[in-house]
Amino acid sequence: MAEFQFQQIDVFSAEPARGNPVAVVIGADGLSTEQMAACANWTNLSETTFLLQPTMPEADYRVRIFTPRTELPFAGHPTLGSCHAWLAAGGQPRGNTIVQECGLGLVPVRAHNGCFAFAAPPLRRSGTVQPDLLHRVADGLKIPASSIRAAAWTDNGPGWLSVMLGSRREVLALEPDYAALSDLCIGVTGPWDSIHDGQQAQFEVRAFAMACGVNEDPVTGSLNAGLAQWLIGSGLAPEHYIASQGTCLGRAGRVHVDQENGKIWVGGGATTLIKGVLRL
Repeated sequence: MAEFQFQQIDVFSAEPARGNPVAVVIGADGLSTEQMAACANWTNLSETTFLLQPTMPEADYRVRIFTPRTELPFAGHPTLGSCHAWLAAGGQPRGNTIVQECGLGLVPVRAHNGCFAFAAPPLRRSGTVQPDLLHRVADGLKIPASSIRAAAWTDNGPGWLSVMLGSRREVLALEPDYAALSDLCIGVTGPWDSIHDGQQAQFEVRAFAMACGVNEDPVTGSLNAGLAQWLIGSGLAPEHYIASQGTCLGRAGRVHVDQENGKIWVGGGATTLIKGVLRL
């Protein structure tokens, strides 16, 4: 039985235990894929990550990302939490921007005063959603198809298909039929009304990731990255905004989106809540 450094990081919230947790196993090069998958199934978090030595010369570290059911090439809050854990364990970046290697390739990450942001990776799939699939999504969300104001593929790894509703209230009212959408990962967003909802955020987001083994993810970096590329690119959102996520799960997620010189950065806070030794 080997011992590994272990951290559990709360990501995308300024309030402890109100964001999205990720389990991080440090120095995991000796673990097999089967051991990693079993560990991720055991932690039963939306994602568990394993920090490894990089295989690409440009990278500072490499990460493998597992849900309880499958491995992902990329995910957002695990990227920020893994970077936080790597630095906390003594990692030393070679430049001002940290470079993470993952299944999707190289992902730049910025760290400053406890806040982290990753550069949104290119979409694997974008563009319009087939009408018959969009009707199926509407049926699974238990809403009229006419309630969907816009839709697009926003897939950067997990397979996101995203839809926009007319308001935050409509987003929060959703009670999906998870079984009917079990093979999909669906992101839903809607604008805040500054008068009725306040000015803490500009959009509400929910992530239904049934295909990854998670009915609803509390706060989702990969989805918010894909949403930002779609919404900003199509003129549905400004270049700088804050998204709220996790409200229906009792969380207070805040995702900061900024477009700078054509590149979209997705960020938020990261705090270590659990630190210790994992024996596998």
